[in-house]
Order: sequence, then structure tokens, then C-alpha cells
Amino acid sequence: MPRILSETAVADFRERMCEAAERLFAARGPDAVTMRQLAADLGVSPMTPYRYFRDKDDILAAVRANGFNRFAEALETARASAASGRARAAAVGEAYLDFAFENPHTYKLMFDLNQPHEADYPDLVAAARRARATMSGYVDDQAAEGEIAGDPARIGLMFWAATHGAVVLELAGRVPAGTARALHHDLSATLARGLRAGA
Repeated sequence: MPRILSETAVADFRERMCEAAERLFAARGPDAVTMRQLAADLGVSPMTPYRYFRDKDDILAAVRANGFNRFAEALETARASAASGRARAAAVGEAYLDFAFENPHTYKLMFDLNQPHEADYPDLVAAARRARATMSGYVDDQAAEGEIAGDPARIGLMFWAATHGAVVLELAGRVPAGTARALHHDLSATLARGLRAGA
């Protein structure tokens, strides 16, 4: 009979499983993340992972949710660190790039195209929503200060799409190291000019 675990012990082991899943994804891609491989990586019986997660998709959803929450926290901290709308926009952009290149495997997993239906994982939905809000919050600031005009949510999505595209190009090795940061600055400046209030 399995021993009864405390909430702390369960949370700790779930965290270890998420870390192992992220390592396996980084090393060999999503197909390498299996319940059996996770058990072997953690030195436990093949059935042990099923006490903590329903299946592989459940584990990867937890890893993605954790990634989105860390990402959002980094951007929220950056936004709070600056005094003006323009400075907040710059700080959030730099925090975005820093997170992506300091955590490339997490970033790739967060945006991997082969994902289960997100609506089945409420924690992932909440984390993704929080991350999305960070990409329009600083635009709200700029709109409130009269620096740009338009729908902040849509504008935030435009900036996000531009920065994400630059990051993915570099992470995929399609452009030289450092190109994404330069592209981000150029794209942001160009978009901002077109969005200036009264332009």
C-alpha cells in the first residue's frame, strides 16, 4: 500500500518531475518526455509518476504554466521598476528578451506547437492569461500618457508578435546571436512611431 504523503512532499515531488520533464524536453524534444522516462530519470518505479500527474500532457501543462508565471513575473517586475510609459515599455522589452535567452528551453516549451488543448488545464489557462496581460499593461501606460493611440490589447499583441518572431528566429539559429535584440529595438521603434497619438 502506498504511503500517505504530506502536501509539501507531493508539491516537492511534482516540482522535481516538472524539472525532469523540462530537462528531457531540452535534451531530446517532446517525444522524449514519457512517464516511463521520467520515472527512470528520477529513480522511481514506472507507476510512481501517475500518483502525481494523469499523464505526460498533464506534466507538460504544469511545466508550461510554471514557465508562463515566471515569464509574467519578470515582465511585471520590469514594468514596476520604471517611472514613465516609454521607460516601462523599454524595461518590459528587455525583460522579455532576457527571459527568453536565459531560459531558452522553457521559452520553447511554453510556445511549442504540439500542445494539448489548453482549456483542459485551468492553471495553464490562468498563467497564459497573466502573461498576455503583461504584454498590454505597459501599452495601457503609454496610452494613458498620450504617447500612443489605439486599442492597448491589440497593440500589445502586435509588439508581442514582433518580439516573439525575432526571438524564435534566433533560438532556431536562423539569425546570428544578438540579432533578436537589435530587431526588437528596430521593430519597437518603428511600431511606436506609427502608433503615436495624433500621428
